[in-house]
Amino acid sequence: MDKTVVAVDLGGTKIYTALAGADGRVLAEVLVPTRPWEGVDAVIGRVVGTVDQVLERAGKGGRPAALGIGCPGPLDAASGLVHHAPNLDWYDVPLKDLLEKRLGIPVAVDNDANLAALGEYVYGAGRGEKDMVYITVSTGIGGGLILDGRLYHGAGFGAGEIGHMTIDPDGPRCNCGNSGCLEAMASGTAMAREARLLIESGRGRAILEAAGGDVCAVTAREVARAAAAGDDEARQIIINAGRALGTGVANVINLLNPALVVLGGGAMQVGPLIWETMEEEISRRALAAARRRVRLVPAELGPRSGLMGAVALALQKSGGIFRSGMV
Repeated sequence: MDKTVVAVDLGGTKIYTALAGADGRVLAEVLVPTRPWEGVDAVIGRVVGTVDQVLERAGKGGRPAALGIGCPGPLDAASGLVHHAPNLDWYDVPLKDLLEKRLGIPVAVDNDANLAALGEYVYGAGRGEKDMVYITVSTGIGGGLILDGRLYHGAGFGAGEIGHMTIDPDGPRCNCGNSGCLEAMASGTAMAREARLLIESGRGRAILEAAGGDVCAVTAREVARAAAAGDDEARQIIINAGRALGTGVANVINLLNPALVVLGGGAMQVGPLIWETMEEEISRRALAAARRRVRLVPAELGPRSGLMGAVALALQKSGGIFRSGMV
């Protein structure tokens, strides 16, 4: 083994793998489709294959010192058991054990949102802070907590589920089974749902036009295009999402009093309107002392947040030090 480590960001559609040096610098990376319908063994085999690919691309002949992997769904970060990953259709998959058996190196597993938080903390927007909340607003809404310089997991590794705080008890149904979750009101999926309901009621013509006349093709992206062109209906969808998001962030600020809130994910790219509305709602709802202390910033690493968090996790697993604060 050498001093390199492997990082994997495992998702429902892609496996993003990188080889990094002891300093965290990425030496090689590869992106392949996940194809979860082929089963657990096939996905594990594809992860193992990407490890071989990044080693070959970097011209490394030995085995890396450790592997860090981020995976969706509730999981046990200590044992590496994935309880349920809906996007992978996994139930009780011993991910850590399966990879260690195939690769013969130490493996560390954590939730993908936690590792995105860790990536931003170590290598991105969170550098220099000890208390940081990371929120990703995308297809769903997830989060990760860095408290006093450490990644906070909670009693059962379930902390940071920001998307499932209740914003409106009578709000829309969430995939988790609850009603009025932040995810059901402010995610990209939520904005697309509201746009399709608008179109089905005979309105939303500008949004439908942005989708090429196909209601099934409507996503938050089409809502953003219509809003940018000045469509009031599209703007209102984004305003409603921004208000819900601001309410959720204000709750987080009041509860944790962080120095920094980092927001990432594709749905935060719908334009400045969602940021402006979110900040207005935070001003109304967050306690003044906590509000004055906190900074709201966009994520710096984009789609690499989770990958770089997996780099940091792998370095810790190998006994390396990625910065003064350890998770």
